[in-house]
Amino acid sequence: MAKKVLKQITYFICLLIFVTFISFLLMDISPIDPVSAFARSRGVGLTPEMREKLIREWGLDLPFIKRYWIWICHLVRGNLGISNIYGRPVLEIIKRGFKSSIMLMSFAWIIQGIFGLFLGIVAGSNENSLRDRSIKLYAIVLASTPQFWVGMLMIIIFSIKLGLFPASMGSPIGMLEKDISIASRLHHMILPGITLAIVGISNIALHTRQKVIDVMNSEYVLYAYSRGIKKNRIVNSYALKNMILPGLTIQFTYFSELFSGAVLAENVFNYPGLGSLTVEAGLRGDVPLLLGLVLFSMIFVYVGNRMCDLMYVILDPRMRWQDED
Repeated sequence: MAKKVLKQITYFICLLIFVTFISFLLMDISPIDPVSAFARSRGVGLTPEMREKLIREWGLDLPFIKRYWIWICHLVRGNLGISNIYGRPVLEIIKRGFKSSIMLMSFAWIIQGIFGLFLGIVAGSNENSLRDRSIKLYAIVLASTPQFWVGMLMIIIFSIKLGLFPASMGSPIGMLEKDISIASRLHHMILPGITLAIVGISNIALHTRQKVIDVMNSEYVLYAYSRGIKKNRIVNSYALKNMILPGLTIQFTYFSELFSGAVLAENVFNYPGLGSLTVEAGLRGDVPLLLGLVLFSMIFVYVGNRMCDLMYVILDPRMRWQDED
């Protein structure tokens, strides 16, 4: 176990260095000018002398490798720099955005997991039936549908036409954060959460359906049929155990899809989270905030994959035996 933990730590450090180096390099060769972006965010003009002073203060005149090394040293101390847009520490801004996004992504993650697995099991255990064809049609159509279009459709139907949910924002306008109730936050979160989950449901349902079909056509299931055991009992008592691990794998690997989908969903609904911060940082050239968000998204996806590995060990005794061997 100690060797495995050490291996994962080494892998994480290598991944961290690779991702941050590539991101830093892309930011360096991109047309983004941090000084001009800073001036635009402040709404001020810079004289040549002021511009040169900022370049020296920020170390933009140093070689690329040296600037990257300085950034890594600050990162180790927990300092991700100061945002050009907000004028505050990047870590503080990400923490605030994460509080809003984690509720939205958790809601969408649970919804897409429950409904995706359920629809996949129903479709796979009734192959070529009307239910299977209907679920497969829904899944194929939604999997190829742009998420921003789904969000706008949700706003038109449930906000404008029916008036059931707010069309934007994560809380009522004009209220202090301390005065906003949990029920109000949930009310504002339902539409963007469903928009974020609805595409993920289709992909999980398709993958689960195929796995269920493979299980239902296996020899031990055919043997159970020959003994006269009913389909519902076969699915619940025999096949379901073999569907849990692949289903969990798909669910946890959707951490990366969930984060990228949040960028679109949050902007369609003007929801104040990490997705909105990413778009705003990119459009306004906030390099420190962009690097911080890239780093955070990498850690977020990595943690999701490691949680999947942990669930495998907990649910499948064969994995524990393999580790002991």
